[in-house]
Amino acid sequence: MFRCLLPYLRWGTVAALSLLLLLDLAFPPPLPTSRDTSTLVAARDGTPLRAFADAEGVWRYPASVDTVSPLYLQALLTYEDRWFWRHPGINPWGLLRAAGQMLSERRIVSGGSTLTMQVARILDPHTRTPWGKAKQLLRALQLEVHLDKRRILALYLERAPYGGTIEGVEAASWAYLGKSAAHLSQAEAALLAVLPQSPSRLRPDRHPEAAQRARDKVLARMAELGVWSAEEVADARIEPVVARSLQPPLHAALLAQRLRSAQPRAAHIRTTLDSGLQRTLEERVAAYFSQLPERTSAALLVMDNATLEARAYVGSVAFGDKARLGHVDMVQAWRSPGSTLKPFLYGMALDDGLIHSESLLVDAPQSFGGYRPGNFDAAFNGPVGAATALRLSLNVPAVDLLDRVGPSRFAARLGNAGIKLRFPHGVQPNLALILGGTGARLEGLVGAFAALNREGIAGRVRYTPDDPRIERRLVSPGAAWIVRDILQSNPRPGYGVGTFDTGSRPAVAWKTGTSYGYRDAWAIGGTRRYTVGVWVGRPDGTPLPGQYGAVTALPLMFEVIDSLPRLPGDGAVPAMPASVSEVEVCWPLGIAAAETPAALCQRPLKALALEQAVPPTFAEREARLWQPGRLRFEVDARSGLRLSAGCEVPGPRAVRELARWPALATPWLSQAQRRAQRLPPLAPGCADDGRGQDGTLYIRGLDDRATLARPPGATHGPRLQLQAIGSESTVTWLLDGRWIAQTEGARAFVRDFDEPGEHRLTALAADGAWTRIRFRVAH
Repeated sequence: MFRCLLPYLRWGTVAALSLLLLLDLAFPPPLPTSRDTSTLVAARDGTPLRAFADAEGVWRYPASVDTVSPLYLQALLTYEDRWFWRHPGINPWGLLRAAGQMLSERRIVSGGSTLTMQVARILDPHTRTPWGKAKQLLRALQLEVHLDKRRILALYLERAPYGGTIEGVEAASWAYLGKSAAHLSQAEAALLAVLPQSPSRLRPDRHPEAAQRARDKVLARMAELGVWSAEEVADARIEPVVARSLQPPLHAALLAQRLRSAQPRAAHIRTTLDSGLQRTLEERVAAYFSQLPERTSAALLVMDNATLEARAYVGSVAFGDKARLGHVDMVQAWRSPGSTLKPFLYGMALDDGLIHSESLLVDAPQSFGGYRPGNFDAAFNGPVGAATALRLSLNVPAVDLLDRVGPSRFAARLGNAGIKLRFPHGVQPNLALILGGTGARLEGLVGAFAALNREGIAGRVRYTPDDPRIERRLVSPGAAWIVRDILQSNPRPGYGVGTFDTGSRPAVAWKTGTSYGYRDAWAIGGTRRYTVGVWVGRPDGTPLPGQYGAVTALPLMFEVIDSLPRLPGDGAVPAMPASVSEVEVCWPLGIAAAETPAALCQRPLKALALEQAVPPTFAEREARLWQPGRLRFEVDARSGLRLSAGCEVPGPRAVRELARWPALATPWLSQAQRRAQRLPPLAPGCADDGRGQDGTLYIRGLDDRATLARPPGATHGPRLQLQAIGSESTVTWLLDGRWIAQTEGARAFVRDFDEPGEHRLTALAADGAWTRIRFRVAH
């Protein structure tokens, strides 16, 4: 009998399996064919910074058996499906138990669904009918055939419903608990294990009491089955269910958006940011700029010098603020860099052997092929050392240096080191470059400024651990050391020498910048460990009058630096490189004191020299009365009068020398310095050699020591017409050291003098001639 039935059983089995195979092919399980979790951008410690919902607006973060807490897995499997690892997708005993309870109690007492069945229902929702339940059972069996247990469990971990648009344990953990599912306590694990049973009724942000009762039920089961000890469960019961508002994380929003655009298919993007520092600085930036004028935004970038990794990234004051154009990422926006490029120019000039730290430069009105730069405050300082010119960010000395280094070469060196510059179409690098006449990005400036604390090597800022490490030499280690020493010796605004003890703080080499028309305010500073860059302005490029780097951006930069983590040794001063030496130099010649006769050393200074190069003071430009800085001449040894060539004077002769200052520096010299560079008069009978000629200007329209009074009934101060007599070149007019006018030759100009008090009026010709008068305006 059995042998007769055997063929039917065999072929019946084949037919059944074939039918199941055909059904499986016809109705495959609706498994995800591509990544459909939310994109999660996280900090370096895994803390979410920003999440991007999927196409349906659901918040679903990647999760797996290996990334969630073992406590959660214990609670989930113990409470929901103890036989998960053993059953084939359905648990017949569980189904029979649930059916018997429903028949006896006439209500659903417990569910008979396995985790596999719950996944089947999540992937392929069904109706609560017998056919729907049968469909769920078949789908569960189908899942077990297609997937292993770990993959089925991962689908549950990512897709279990937790209320609203929150799906998956990782998204729920961050939404309700503010932490990763990898770091759950036993109470938290029990809460998240039970929430999917009734996510709307048990949501802790809306129904904390109901959520706590359900959690305690899970805890009781864990103790009853001996998975957790009674003491552990008792401690877990004490922990309250804290309600949190469901708000997706939104930190470093613009960086997250930038990285997601670069990796649109990535489920999880790990950044290099420090989550705590990022939140703190976002709050600080928002508070700091809350009182600034409307439409003002800001950007902040903090970089670790050793790794080139960004630690904080603030692209705008308030992400999403329409008035401030908060959606515009100003970290990577092209803006005028103002004076922030000057440290790199001085570093290149040191490497080229053009200057040492105290080279004599002249901050006076000058013309560079028709380009006449002025200073930010419209004042001039006369003779200054290179270090002072850099610390004070003086424009004329910087343009003078760039003219000697070469603007195209300077721009090329910056580009090679990572500072990409943008010029208008068809425009080549020119002298305006050093004053902000180009476009640069904050991230490029920060990467280059780090070179001052990285032995001259600049680097591209890294935002993810996988970003390549790109480094290029910008200046030599010695030049970087000297420039950093110059910048960090500049005291903080409001900190006088000896007024505050700053010994515990790391030294900061800092530089500010302000673009033309107050459109961009910058502050960039570096310590041994970090480089910080701040930009302030309006994204639409409109001016922000009165807001400039030292006032608007610099205080925030120092606040940020003072709040950064510190380690022992951060305050130590790096050792001087072997290529740098201290040398005494003398002005006005600018060479080493050891090579300068004592009579020619009018002002000795301690300088830092690179590779022992001590170049002399630059020769003058376009000076009609130019003479060499070191002048040799013969005198009558008895009278001291100068002798010209061919002059026949009886008696002994002697050779004398004097050191001359640059002609444009003369108005700022003392009477003694002027006398020291003046040639003796010619001896009687000697032919004029032209060496004693001094350019002389006279001011017409105002007498020296005059007192001016406002005309009766006038609405303005004394109005004068002034002209300079004695030169055909361009004449620059300074009032108390500040530029007020420029004329050609003897051309006159008119000005009202409304400021009461004592004043100095200087006329300075391009050929070196000058004059000055004093006057007073009565109150």
